[in-house]
Amino acid sequence: MKTASETLEVYQGQFGQYTITSEDLQGVKIYRLGLLLSAFSFALGSGLILGQGATSLTLTLLTPLFTSFSLGLGISLITIHIYLIPLHRFLQVCWGIGTLTAIILSTFSQDPLALYVYQNPLTLLGIGFIFVALTGIYFKEAFCFNRLETKLLTPLVPLLLLGHLFGVLSVGIEQALLGTWAGLFIIFALRKSIQPLIPDIGDKSVFTYLKQQRSASVS
Repeated sequence: MKTASETLEVYQGQFGQYTITSEDLQGVKIYRLGLLLSAFSFALGSGLILGQGATSLTLTLLTPLFTSFSLGLGISLITIHIYLIPLHRFLQVCWGIGTLTAIILSTFSQDPLALYVYQNPLTLLGIGFIFVALTGIYFKEAFCFNRLETKLLTPLVPLLLLGHLFGVLSVGIEQALLGTWAGLFIIFALRKSIQPLIPDIGDKSVFTYLKQQRSASVS
């Protein structure tokens, strides 16, 4: 746990000095809590479908689990630190498109959401944007922290979703990829939860510099 003196420590960044505030640290904690909620919801849902099959109870439970998965991801996308603001906004927009699609499908489909999406792969062209946003987080973490699990997840997610969309994967392969995804996601979220907080904040002088550049281009 960080002390007050640590939050006031001055750091030398690429474009000047900066300090870490308690609000910065709180944002990182919320980011990680969002990841944990998303990862455990996804893993529980995956475990149910892989262990119990597509029973009526499983399909019913998958909708609230997907809701908590999406909620956790949305929280993380609000609080994540990404230097490139357009990329950050792009991931948030992807999450919004996917979530809105899920709401529409849940509202108008007679079948449970998971079953409808599985039986109608073209729906991935809408709801799949949620996983584009998630893959963006995996890529960011792989690039910034060189994590093995996120290096594996970055290609695994589009491989599974696109493979199902185009019907080129067998059921067995899809199940194996889903189980691997769920396991690696849990590992990522748990490892993230015990990582020191400050590296997740990044170089705040870069954010300040980029903000000044945007202001200068507007004026």
